[in-house]
Amino acid sequence: MKQKTIIIKIIKELNKLYSIKPWRGNPFKVLITTILSQRTKDEVTDEASRRLFRVAASLKKMLRISESKISKLIYPVGFYKQKAKEIKKLSKILIEKFDGKVPSKREELMELPGVGDKTASCVLCFGFGIPTIPVDTHVNRISQRLGIVPKGSSPEKTREILEELVPDKLKHPVNFTFIQFGKSICKPMKPKCEICPVRKYCRFYHSKS
Repeated sequence: MKQKTIIIKIIKELNKLYSIKPWRGNPFKVLITTILSQRTKDEVTDEASRRLFRVAASLKKMLRISESKISKLIYPVGFYKQKAKEIKKLSKILIEKFDGKVPSKREELMELPGVGDKTASCVLCFGFGIPTIPVDTHVNRISQRLGIVPKGSSPEKTREILEELVPDKLKHPVNFTFIQFGKSICKPMKPKCEICPVRKYCRFYHSKS
């Protein structure tokens, strides 16, 4: 069975399991939230984002508050002082270089402080509705376990391979679906292969048999 056929079957099976609907948010909020989420638990990110956006929900308002104020609002996200500094810097860059708008091109997004390939992908996917696949640790681990990408692939390489294989109409839910799958079944340690709905396609599962 070809890799493209396999990954499509896997995505459809997992979509049925988790029923995640496509959504879009404000690109600026998606950008800031994704930066806050780096090396931080989801629940901590959610609370920090809410506190920050209650005070500064727009780019102009973000520019008006101090770096120290941002630090206090986003604490205790990981590296909160560094992230506060990056948020202030990127807000200024967005005004000066991009006319106060979040760019919709990967290369331009990655010029911003704190923005790597995954963050850029999140903004493109969830802020602009552009078909791409943000690859975090869950997506990367699961893709390698399944045998869709080679072992040791970087997140960027995994994204490139997945985007070649996955049709545009199925790209949007991949990140959220794989994250839920990675938290509930395909865990980093002791994956629950016995209840996995896609184990028949999985290289890791068959290697143990």
